[in-house]
Amino acid sequence: MELSQTSTYTQTPGYFRRLNTFDWLYAALLLAGAVYALNRFGAYMDVYEKAILVMAVPTFAALGWHWKPVRWLMPLIAVLALWAIMLYGGSLDAANQRFMLKYMLSSQSAILWMSAFFVFSTAFYWIGLIARSPFGGAVGSRLCWAAVVVGFTGLMVRWYESYLIGTDVGHIPVSNLYEVFILFSMITAMFYLYYEERYATRQLGPFVLLVISAAVGFLLWYTVARDAQEIQPLVPALQSWWMKIHVPANFIGYGTFALSAMVATAYLLKSHGILADRLPALDVLDDVMYKAISVGFAFFTVATILGALWAAEAWGGYWSWDPKETWALIIWLNYAAWLHMRLVSGLRGKMAAWWAVLGLLVTTFGFLGVNMFLSGLHSYGKL
Repeated sequence: MELSQTSTYTQTPGYFRRLNTFDWLYAALLLAGAVYALNRFGAYMDVYEKAILVMAVPTFAALGWHWKPVRWLMPLIAVLALWAIMLYGGSLDAANQRFMLKYMLSSQSAILWMSAFFVFSTAFYWIGLIARSPFGGAVGSRLCWAAVVVGFTGLMVRWYESYLIGTDVGHIPVSNLYEVFILFSMITAMFYLYYEERYATRQLGPFVLLVISAAVGFLLWYTVARDAQEIQPLVPALQSWWMKIHVPANFIGYGTFALSAMVATAYLLKSHGILADRLPALDVLDDVMYKAISVGFAFFTVATILGALWAAEAWGGYWSWDPKETWALIIWLNYAAWLHMRLVSGLRGKMAAWWAVLGLLVTTFGFLGVNMFLSGLHSYGKL
């Protein structure tokens, strides 16, 4: 028995032993990129921004080791973004003069491609679901990946474009509704693609891509109606390194909450016999819904704490019952109660699904409705 236990133990490789050559090359590329960025742009960074850059290396390395597609996604985005920067040659006018920038790699062109890919991805996912066509689902998945690539490339290029306008204008592109709707679409899509691979099913794509397409629709309207694609200088309250970590953490929460609601919609349809033979098993849907809310709640909690610290620096107090802060607390309490009922009372089934769907309505008002109907310290995000 003792020898058997020893044998079993030695046959189980450690975490680092499971990594292959490509995993280590990917980590080395991340490290090299961070070193280059520190050497090239370190003079423009404060100590906090340098710390964020350094911590990004092990964070994204671990992410790539856990989920293999990240190993090719990040280098590809970097290559496309650096290609665009090279084409600009330090002149913003190049966006209207060079073919690849004008029709593909400028931030606005890339974001329009992202929007088109997401819409077509939604259509093919639905074709795959309704027609029981693996081909339709496969095309939808590839189009979703294409949207993620060009969307993140567009955000990276937009970051560079803001500095071409002026060093006092340059900022990370997460400062207004236009930019965060792109971020929301990217994060929601990334989490969906992870669960698609994790559970080996594309049947949730039609539902999750619907909410992303809705965000894209708003984004296109906002672009046409308000010229929202124009890069504007940051208002004083946003001129802080806190924005670089608070906003992405917040939108991981928003994205996963939206994903959980769309999975919950699929759960309710299946439980009522609609598309029942085309959707994954109820326990799979329940598990995805639970895990999405768990991840979202963790990041939303971190984002709320970071927001309080940022508020103390910007406005002199951790909490002021501003409408945005109040609704953030309501969202947090809603999902805290959902998880509490899940873990303590074993909440499952239709009740949990309906709660997740209604949670999206609460989240949407906290994210968008406050900007539309209320005012306060966060009025810089107003429509």
